[in-house]
Amino acid sequence: MSAPIKTAVLPVAGFGTRVLPATKTIPKEMLPVVDRPALQYVVDEALEAGIEHIVFITGRNKNAIEDYFDEAFELEEALARRNKTDIAAELKRLRPKEGTMSFVRQQSARGLGHAVWCARDIVGGQPFAVLLPDVIVKPLGPSEPGCLKQMMDAYVQTGGNIIAVDEVPERDVSKYGVIAPARNPGSPPDGPLIAMSGMVEKPAMEDAPSRYKITGRYILQPEVMDLLATQETGAGGEIQLTDAMARAMDAGSPFHAFAYRGDDYDCGSKLGYFEAVLAHALDHPEIGDGARALVDRVRG
Repeated sequence: MSAPIKTAVLPVAGFGTRVLPATKTIPKEMLPVVDRPALQYVVDEALEAGIEHIVFITGRNKNAIEDYFDEAFELEEALARRNKTDIAAELKRLRPKEGTMSFVRQQSARGLGHAVWCARDIVGGQPFAVLLPDVIVKPLGPSEPGCLKQMMDAYVQTGGNIIAVDEVPERDVSKYGVIAPARNPGSPPDGPLIAMSGMVEKPAMEDAPSRYKITGRYILQPEVMDLLATQETGAGGEIQLTDAMARAMDAGSPFHAFAYRGDDYDCGSKLGYFEAVLAHALDHPEIGDGARALVDRVRG
């Protein structure tokens, strides 16, 4: 059995160009999804999975992220004076313990692989998780485990590298990176774990090796970090994480895809962000009924 993963890397240095102009002065990760930033959902997912230290890879104009996870003394004092104890308690609950978060500056936009590599000294020579904060993965129900927790449970049994995937319609495979199963693509997997033989970025529908798209959650072995140190630029002239993973796979490092249970929302796109807000509003314990009434009214 493999030891649990304790460190997660969250790359938050991107410009958020797909949702401009909203992200001109506000980090895209801080856009609210109902009553908390999108980033909070991703952090909660990591903590639920047993992550003990989160490394944020930040960039210029991202100071709001670090401030959000700090103590807001004046605000909390004002809430206490006004007897708004419920809100004050929630802020305190969301505040991380001291020393459990690190913030590393990616000084130039050189791709996701470079961003992950910037965390090398904090990660050390240990396996680690990567969560892309553009993506919120919503559990199927309030008692269901999050995506990373499901992956962690599988990792303890299998070890190696694990990539979260979900199945999409055939017509949509050309929009995503998809995995190539090690077995016949037409045969069903034995369970949520699928042995991999490769990855393909945005294949034509007729050439796609599967319908399993890569979702933005990874458990990676330290050799991937080592390979990033020498990784040449790839698509877009950037250092790509998928290229380093492909090299690790070619060198014999075991990779599995994990078909998680949940719904994912791409908050880096306008429509995906709207969908995330709507889904979380409909299930919110405080405003869910009102949100459903609003939807019904709009439908007319």
